[in-house]
Amino acid sequence: MNRATIIGRLGRDPEVKGTQGGQTVCNFSVATTERWMDRAGQRQEATEWHRCVVFGKLAEICGRHLVKGKQVAVTGRLQTREWEDKDGNKKSTTEIVVRDMEMLGDGRPPVEPRAADSGSNDDIPF
Repeated sequence: MNRATIIGRLGRDPEVKGTQGGQTVCNFSVATTERWMDRAGQRQEATEWHRCVVFGKLAEICGRHLVKGKQVAVTGRLQTREWEDKDGNKKSTTEIVVRDMEMLGDGRPPVEPRAADSGSNDDIPF
């Protein structure tokens, strides 16, 4: 089975293009971060970047609603592509061909609560 599911945040705004066949394609990258305590009791963190590609109607939705920093859950299959650059060097990339996408959170960093007014709340009935 070739299935990948990740939850992370977009590293940049998605890029939406059209293929020569007229199909919409959307590309974006998602960062996933793992945090742990090492043996010395120090917090450690490792971030992985995942390339994602989406086609068709879902690509249009991603292009309209996703922005840098937005938290998403994506599920799809892993695909590795290979090509030669202009100098003849072989290149490759592995990406998630997204089948399902779910927007999580609102993409904004958490807001610190503001200090309460100095006024009295005695008149509030709850």
